[in-house]
Amino acid sequence: MNSHYTIIIQWSDEDDCFVVSFPEWGEFCHTHGDTYEEALKNAQEVIEMLIETSLENGEALPEPQTLVKSWKVA
Repeated sequence: MNSHYTIIIQWSDEDDCFVVSFPEWGEFCHTHGDTYEEALKNAQEVIEMLIETSLENGEALPEPQTLVKSWKVA
């Protein structure tokens, strides 16, 4: 499934793993992985599950955040 949701992967010394956040889905939506690759794989699975569950329940999907680039030339 091709989606355009934000996935933030950060190392956590406290948890001793990579922690993944999904801003569009709320502050308590997280997963993790022992490696960056595992965290990304888990993140993709969670996003797919969130989308499928929302659609099955007739819930609206959150609007994906977009990155707006602004370049200022001196």
